[in-house]
Amino acid sequence: MTTPPSAPEVAAYLSRIGAAAPQAPTAAALASLHRAHLLAVPFENLDISLGRPIRLDRDALLRKVVDAHRGGYCYELNGLFALLLRSLGYAVDLVSARVASAGGGLTEDFDHLALVVTGGDLDGAVLADVGFGDAFIEPLALRDGEQRAEPGKHVGLVRDGALWHYRERQPDGEWHTQYVFTQASHPLADFEERNVWQQTSAESHFTRSRVVSRLTATGRITLSGDRLITTTHGRRHETALPDEDAVRAVLAEHFGIDLG
Repeated sequence: MTTPPSAPEVAAYLSRIGAAAPQAPTAAALASLHRAHLLAVPFENLDISLGRPIRLDRDALLRKVVDAHRGGYCYELNGLFALLLRSLGYAVDLVSARVASAGGGLTEDFDHLALVVTGGDLDGAVLADVGFGDAFIEPLALRDGEQRAEPGKHVGLVRDGALWHYRERQPDGEWHTQYVFTQASHPLADFEERNVWQQTSAESHFTRSRVVSRLTATGRITLSGDRLITTTHGRRHETALPDEDAVRAVLAEHFGIDLG
């Protein structure tokens, strides 16, 4: 069993995301922690382009995300967030998700890691996910037909037997599945094989281009390759960065990342 974070580690993690320790494991506290995490910790794959192995043990995750002020991708961010939530009194299951592809298919099992959270005063299970990039801002109740409006889109869940679909819909558009999952619980070690594949396979989109993306109070800011994309109240602005010095400056200014 993974050793839970110590009290100082929990305090440092909460400080990293700019959140106070909740008095109790409530739905409101979970929503606040989820939003704070997305605002503070970017989704990013920079280690892959730098040739640095991504490790999933608790100490490596704490060093990278909390101590080094970095981000990560789903296995890292949701794996670490699960440890934080458990230390605060929530029950958390790590679930395997298959991501929808442009051609209408689905990726392999363990391609994405999401969280099903219960406990405290939660009215049933909820889906939490701080590691998918631009997804939902606060947890979604795990109920068939659950939906709500968020800035620029609607988000929701539908159930098909044991399979859940996380879906999004643009204004005046149709619902599109983003990923599917079951509630089967897994240890983080079950995602290790796919974690290696994501870092090494030419078929993995993470090996093709760097990306860093973070929720902001007014939208989202993203570094994609050598382009800085800022969305503010639905308005998108894109800037081409001239060189790697400009990229490093953007990483420091907008994401608090110093690659050393």
